[in-house]
Amino acid sequence: MNKNSLLVMLFIMAFAMSTKAQETPKDSLPQQSTSKIQYEKGKEYILGGITVTGLQKFNEQTVRVYTGLIDGQPIKLPGDKLTSAIKKLYESKQFSDVDVYLSKIDGETVYIQFDVTELPQLNKVEITGVSKSKSKELKAETELKKGIQVTDNLIVTTRNYIKKKYTDKGFLKTKVSLNTKKDTSSTNTVDMFIHIDKGDRIKVKDINFIGNKALSDSRLRSVMKNTKRKVLGRFWKSSKYIADDYKADLEAILERYSELGYRDARILEDKLVWNKDNTISLEIELEEGRQYRFADIIFVGNQKYSDEQLNNFLRIDKGDVYNGKVLKERISGDGTPDSQDIQTLYHNNGYLFSTVNAVETKVENDSITVEIRIREDEPATIKRVTVSGNDKTNDHVIFRELRVKPGDLFSRQNIIRSIREIGQLGFFDTNVTPDVNPDYGNKTTDINFNVVEKGGSQIELQGGYGGGSFIGTLGLSFNNFSIRNIFNKEAYKPLPMGDGQTLSLRLQASRTFNTYSFSFSEPWLGGKTPRSLSFSVYMSNQYRFNFATNEVDRNQSLSIVGATIGLGERLKWPDDFFSLSQSISYQQIDLNNYQYRVGNSDAILSNGDLNNLAYNISLSRNSAGPSLIFPTYGSEFTIRAKATLPYSLINGKDYSDPGHIRGSEEEGRWLADKFRWLEYYKLSAKGKWYTSLANKLVLMSNFEIGYLGTYNDELGLTPVERFFVGGDGLQQGNLDGREVVGLRGYENNALSSIDGGSIYNKFQLELRYSITDKPSASIYTVGFLEAGNSYDNFKSFNPFELKRSAGVGIRIFMPAFGLLGIDFAHGFDSLPGDRSLNPTKSGWQTHFIIGRQF
Repeated sequence: MNKNSLLVMLFIMAFAMSTKAQETPKDSLPQQSTSKIQYEKGKEYILGGITVTGLQKFNEQTVRVYTGLIDGQPIKLPGDKLTSAIKKLYESKQFSDVDVYLSKIDGETVYIQFDVTELPQLNKVEITGVSKSKSKELKAETELKKGIQVTDNLIVTTRNYIKKKYTDKGFLKTKVSLNTKKDTSSTNTVDMFIHIDKGDRIKVKDINFIGNKALSDSRLRSVMKNTKRKVLGRFWKSSKYIADDYKADLEAILERYSELGYRDARILEDKLVWNKDNTISLEIELEEGRQYRFADIIFVGNQKYSDEQLNNFLRIDKGDVYNGKVLKERISGDGTPDSQDIQTLYHNNGYLFSTVNAVETKVENDSITVEIRIREDEPATIKRVTVSGNDKTNDHVIFRELRVKPGDLFSRQNIIRSIREIGQLGFFDTNVTPDVNPDYGNKTTDINFNVVEKGGSQIELQGGYGGGSFIGTLGLSFNNFSIRNIFNKEAYKPLPMGDGQTLSLRLQASRTFNTYSFSFSEPWLGGKTPRSLSFSVYMSNQYRFNFATNEVDRNQSLSIVGATIGLGERLKWPDDFFSLSQSISYQQIDLNNYQYRVGNSDAILSNGDLNNLAYNISLSRNSAGPSLIFPTYGSEFTIRAKATLPYSLINGKDYSDPGHIRGSEEEGRWLADKFRWLEYYKLSAKGKWYTSLANKLVLMSNFEIGYLGTYNDELGLTPVERFFVGGDGLQQGNLDGREVVGLRGYENNALSSIDGGSIYNKFQLELRYSITDKPSASIYTVGFLEAGNSYDNFKSFNPFELKRSAGVGIRIFMPAFGLLGIDFAHGFDSLPGDRSLNPTKSGWQTHFIIGRQF
């Protein structure tokens, strides 16, 4: 290189983004001329200045900043600072080549020159061979944005990504060509041209096995969950070939053999064979080996638990087929919260530092002796428990739900239970992460529960169609309210929150009714025990609807004013999943030309003031969790009773029908007096079970039954508190104690008589699949089978005479609005009262739900 002063190359490129990425700066001083600039190796000089050559878009000052070198600083030749400067230029990903030269030495001062080659920038991308929408999608996925530096690595990774994307979809012969061309409209820019030739989608025609005897071809194919051969009529699983999935299926085959005792099974060869019809066949050659069985199982090192106790968890006997997977799960767990295994047994009882390992000590013929080696160590205690991530919810609201306390022995099951209790609050995302930090030296551990907060308030918008009109609900529900801060101005952000109380205001209206309600609940009355207090007041007005004329008559009205106060308590026996709730409710019901069928006759009550004073008690057990929205395990079971005083048995009145003329004023006054104080007893039982079938796939089983009875046959059934079956299950503003029981595939209330039934039963299977469980929105799909019916009395009760339906739906839970959903259901049976020769079945019904409870 010709210069006024002799230039001597000091360093050649040390790090390259492609071929030179792994090199380091050279410490030698290669000659570029017959003369050299004299300098003392290893001596510290003063940097006098930096010049940069080879720039196109960048300015010299920018490159100086990248190097991190400053004029006037001390620098050794060669040295770490110069090496670091070269490395920084490469790490900026702006240059493909960097050379450094010593340009001048003036006494103790040196001057350095950087000669760089800038990477070209991308101007535009053109993708051909696919649709415009796919082209746009690929540009976004590969992040080919204008202005990015075009490197060899970018070109290779882009080509490989696109090819893999299409081969994973079954286009095994996909070809991707990628070229760049200099763009003359701008300095140092290139245009990228990508052409995609997908070819045909390649199907797996057949999967053949060689050497298998213990398992048939069909059983082995069923083990391969991802790779399927082409079969006419199977639409739910395609027959495309994906290399990664195929590899996983081969491992699944070996795992299946291992579960059957063939621990030596191996795949000798697997081949992909192209067929003439542009399909492929897979040939898998196996060596099964012999089938093994368990010989002796010996426990070593156990002092806390006897061999007999550990065998109860192992559940493997001598002579059983050797199953390595089951052995591992019985020792260290199957990954479920309620896993019954030896390691969990120790972890549940304080032995955090214990280890349990299975070792095959002897293999003789077809028998394997297993030694289970246990190191119990000392029990670990919990030193500190903390929570993090709760910005709105006060710490004490979370701490009071935790089942782990400082000073307690470590317990895995108590940590899992704590995760469930946090999830049941409804204030946090279900993915609660416990961080366990053990201190082996002191035999203690710290536990931190990291939570992700969701919105504590909801705007309830609920919609549905029933009774001849659209029913709308508007409500405000503050699920994490703090009533103690209601007069604290600083706590309004925008409302006082964080103490776990619930405050709700609700308005529901349609053409035929309107309802107003207010409720408040405190889950920890006094703050020390899980004893709840609830209170609610409400008012409702309902008007008679004429189904024949589709008109509302406001001269016929039903008005209800009521209040309820209740106490609830978590029980410790039979276990602490049980809770007992009790309440007293009072309603004043005003009838104004509003007809109710009463008793066991055709008598009609139209006017009068009715009083409904009742005692409610319910015993429930809820072990479902961890999420309140999408439980994956556990169950919910409730037995409930509601009863009034048996007035007719203690007041001495004669309730036999005096024979008034139907509809006369005398009968009206007699009926109003007869039902002035309503009397009844009401029993119901509900049960739900959640079974996890696979990751994110849960089966919910449900059973319900209810009965409304009377103390006095002469008095007959009360006109209120009836059961109404059919439809979406939304309460329709009626506060007369009715229970609306959903049975999709039928119109709302269509399976009960017009006045409601006194008995109902319902069975339900619902398959749920979680699409996402993010805090912003939880989404899951449902497929369901339902059967149920309503009956007027025991004479007509037949638990097997059910109305059946099936359908699918989707649920979306957003913290601000609650649960949104839509169901498409088909009712297979006709409606009650249809006695025609060819009764019409209910058919398809659409149920749109906003704000429905879980």
